[in-house]
Amino acid sequence: MEVIGRINRCAALLQQAEDAPLRRAGLTRPEFDLLGALRRTGHELTPGELARETFSSGAAVTKRLKQLTERGLVERRGDSRDRRVVHLRLTDAGRDLVDGVLPVQLAYETAVLSGLDGPEQGELAALLGELLSQLEGRLGVLRA
Repeated sequence: MEVIGRINRCAALLQQAEDAPLRRAGLTRPEFDLLGALRRTGHELTPGELARETFSSGAAVTKRLKQLTERGLVERRGDSRDRRVVHLRLTDAGRDLVDGVLPVQLAYETAVLSGLDGPEQGELAALLGELLSQLEGRLGVLRA
């Protein structure tokens, strides 16, 4: 309980503060994750690829993409060989928005972790990575 409680409390505090720049930009965390995935990869992605990149369901990605497309942040292009396939990319406005928000996000993350030195950050990252890996395997079995 001690470990899980601390992880949950840290996650809640981090998310609350980290989402402030996103709210100012008119984005939700899941929307920013989609835009960030498109920006990070630097090329067009299909909705399925975006779902895998962001660990989201296909239905959730479809809903968010509709909103982002309506806002002019994402552009859809049909596939020339298969009309059922759609390719997505950031518009200039989408790229500018991500590029404007990202430095604020990174500065926040740097400030949050500044109380831990480099080796401590590495150790924490390794431990959390191990826990995440175990949970992803175990929870998949528990959900079945």
